[in-house]
Amino acid sequence: MHADPADVRTLAELGAATGVGERTLSRLFRAEFGMSYPQWRTQSRLYHALRMLADGLPVTTVAHRCGWSSASAFIDVFRRSFGYTPGRHHGHTRGPVD
Repeated sequence: MHADPADVRTLAELGAATGVGERTLSRLFRAEFGMSYPQWRTQSRLYHALRMLADGLPVTTVAHRCGWSSASAFIDVFRRSFGYTPGRHHGHTRGPVD
């Protein structure tokens, strides 16, 4: 999942692929990361998105490479998480944006 943030497999599908039960994986995510699998996946995707935006990739490209179904869905999650849009990210990392 960390290597491919666009991976859309559910926890049940990951469990089947690894031979571990969904409930066991769910408990492990809570114990190891202090959050649910969907919460962790969103955080992982946002981490990758920040790196891609810092590399200068367009917002739409970042959204799709990180697994969001649309750029607007990505922008909404990004804004709620960081308080500004991904298009303004460069301004926040390099100084004020006017």
